[in-house]
Amino acid sequence: MSRHLPARNGADVENAPSSEAGPGFEAVEVVRRPGPTTRARVGQMRAGTIHERRDDLATEEPLEIRIQAGEERRTVAITMRTPGHDFELAAGFLYGEGVAAPADIASIAYCTDEDVPPEARYNTVTVRLRGGLPDLPSLDRHFMTSSACGVCGTASLDALRGRCSPLPGQEDVPVSPEVLYGLPGRLRSAQGIFGKTGGLHAAGLFTAGGEPLAVREDVGRHNALDKLVGWAMMTGRLPLGGHVLMVSGRTSYEIMQKALTAGLPVVCAVSAPSSLAVDLAREFGMTLVGFLREERFNVYAGAHRIGR
Repeated sequence: MSRHLPARNGADVENAPSSEAGPGFEAVEVVRRPGPTTRARVGQMRAGTIHERRDDLATEEPLEIRIQAGEERRTVAITMRTPGHDFELAAGFLYGEGVAAPADIASIAYCTDEDVPPEARYNTVTVRLRGGLPDLPSLDRHFMTSSACGVCGTASLDALRGRCSPLPGQEDVPVSPEVLYGLPGRLRSAQGIFGKTGGLHAAGLFTAGGEPLAVREDVGRHNALDKLVGWAMMTGRLPLGGHVLMVSGRTSYEIMQKALTAGLPVVCAVSAPSSLAVDLAREFGMTLVGFLREERFNVYAGAHRIGR
C-alpha cells in the first residue's frame, strides 16, 4: 500500500515520479495539497502586442463537508472555495446552518477514509460530533453550494424566525461614522491574497472602535464569512455582540443570515444590499450599511447604532 505524504505549508506538490524511489523502497505517492493561489501563463496585451507572462490566480476547488457521530456519517455540503482555513469554513458553515454549536464538535480533520481518493483528501473535511447525528431536513435541498450564491434555496425568513431572535440593542456600543469610513481601507490592506490575484472576496471582523480582529478571504463571499465565524467559534468568541462586520461586494440574504446567527449587530459592505437582506436586518434589529466608500454610506436599517 502506498504511503501518502502531505505537502507542508499549503504549497502545491506535484506527484513524485516512481523512479525517485530507491532500491528496496516502495514508491511514495505524494498527495497534492491545494494552496490559495495557482500559477498560470497568460497573454497580456500591451501597445498592440501580446506578451506572455506568469500570473497568480485565486484557487477554486471543491470542499466536501461531512459530519460523523460514532459510525454514522453524512455529507452535508459541497462548496467551491479557496483552500485555506478549511476547518474554520466547515465549523462556520455548520454553525450558521444550525447543525452544530461549539459544544457539539469533538474534532475536525481532513478525511483519510478509503472511499476518498488521495487527490481529494485535502478537499474533504470530517467534523466529528458528540452524540448522534442531528436531524437535517432543512439541508436536504442544500447539498450543493457554490462560490457565488451561497447555500442554494437556503432557509427562508420563516424558518429563520424559529432559530433566531431579534438582537438586543440596549447594550450596543455606538459606531461613529469616522470608524465606518476607515473600514474599507483596513479590510483591503489585510487582503494579502487579493493583492496577488485581484479575485477574492473578504470578510473582516472589527471592534466598535475600528480595530481589526480577523480577516478571511475566499472566492465566495459567504465562504469568507463562514471562515470568519468558524474562527470566532473555535476561539470561543461567539456571540459577536458589539462587533462590526465588513464585507467586500454586495450584501445578500445569506450574509445577513450568517451574521445574525453569529450575533453580529452591524454589517457593512462596499456595495448594495438585496431586498431580502434589508428585510432581515429590519426584522431582527440589525444595522445594515451599504455603499460604504470614501466618506459616504447608506444606512438601510438600524441607524440608532451609528453614533454622532
